[in-house]
Amino acid sequence: MIQLKGITWNHSRGFTSIVACAQRFSELYPEVDIQWEKRSLQAFADEPIDQLAERFDFLIIDHPWAGFAARTKVIQPLNTLLSEAFLKDQEVNSVGRSHESYSYDNQQWALAIDAATPVAASRPDLFEKEGLKFPQTWDDLVELSKTGKVAIPGIPQDTLMSFYMICSTLGEDVCTSKEQVISEKIGLQALKMLRALGENIKEESYDWNPIKVYEAMTLTDDYVYSPFAYGYTNYSRRGYARKHLKFHDMVAIDGQKLISTLGGTGLAISSKCKASEWASKFAEFAACPENQKGIFFDNGGQPGHRTAWEDDYTNQQTDQFFKATLPALDRAFLRPRYHGHMYFQDRAGAPIREYMMHGGDEVKLLQHLNDIYEESLCVTND
Repeated sequence: MIQLKGITWNHSRGFTSIVACAQRFSELYPEVDIQWEKRSLQAFADEPIDQLAERFDFLIIDHPWAGFAARTKVIQPLNTLLSEAFLKDQEVNSVGRSHESYSYDNQQWALAIDAATPVAASRPDLFEKEGLKFPQTWDDLVELSKTGKVAIPGIPQDTLMSFYMICSTLGEDVCTSKEQVISEKIGLQALKMLRALGENIKEESYDWNPIKVYEAMTLTDDYVYSPFAYGYTNYSRRGYARKHLKFHDMVAIDGQKLISTLGGTGLAISSKCKASEWASKFAEFAACPENQKGIFFDNGGQPGHRTAWEDDYTNQQTDQFFKATLPALDRAFLRPRYHGHMYFQDRAGAPIREYMMHGGDEVKLLQHLNDIYEESLCVTND
C-alpha cells in the first residue's frame, strides 16, 4: 500500500474538494491511500512551506511562496514529473495568471487547481428591500458604506491586498522598483482612498477574513454588500448558507474597474515525497479539466481550469458566479513572489489596517512601508 499525506486549508472549498478527489483516486487505484489534513486560512498564508514539506507529500500553497520554493527546493518542480503536453494545457487554460503564478526560474512549482481574486458580493434581497443603489464607482461605494451595511475583510493580510489593488487600479503595480514600494503620488492617493472607505466600516470587519465576511452576510441581515473579498462560489450555491450571495465584478475608479490581487491555491509535491510517480499521477488527476468541472467542483471546489469557469453546469449551480467574475480574474494583479516578499507581506498589512481604522499621517506610513520593503529585499533565509 502506497500511503501519501497532504495538507490543505480548513474550508469546504479547500478540504472536501481535494478529499473527494483523493477518495475517487483510491477507488481507481486501490494500492494508493491519500489522507488529507487541514489548517486555518491564516496558517495557510503564513506557515513556511519548508516545515510542511518535511511532514507532507502534498501541499496546497499560496503562490507568493514560489520564489521561496525556487530558492530552497523544498518542493519538486513539476515540469520534471508531468508531461509537457499536460502542463501546456494548464497554461493555455489558466484563469488569468493563475498558472503563471506558480512558475518561477523557468520551473513549475505547483498546479493551479483553485483560482480566486477579490470580487464583489451582494445580498440582492436586501438591496431590493431597502431600496439601495447598487454601486458602480468608488464614490458610489464610499456613499453606500455610510449606511454601515458594507463589509470588508479587514485583517492585515487582506488590507495589504486591498492596497495593492488600489495602486494597480490607479496605474502602478507595487514592488517593481528596488527603491520604493510604490511612487509617493500613487501610494498616498491609494491610502487616502482606503481611509475614505475605512472610516465607514464597522470595527468588527477589521477582524474578518473573506470567509468571515461571507458568513456575516449570510448568517445575519446586517450587511448588503462586500466590495472586494476573495470569491467563494460556495456562498452562491443553493443550500450552502442561510442566505444566498450574488457575486459580481467590482466598482470602477475613473472608468477602470478595480484590478484586484490574484489569489487561489496550488497543488505542490514535497521534495521529501518517496512516491513521486504516484503523487504526480494524483496531481494530474485533480487538475485535469474533467475532474475540475466534475468531482472537484461538485464537492465544494473552486476550479483553476478555465473550461470549468466557462462551463454551463458550474455556472448554473452557482448563479453564474464564474462567468460574472471571470473578467476580474483575467485582469488581476500578480503579486510579488521574490524570495523575501513573505517578510514584507507579514509586516506591511497591520499599519495599513490601523490607518484605515483610525487615520493618521499617510507620508509617514508610506515611508514605514518603504522601510519594511527595503528589509525584505535583504532577506536570505525564512
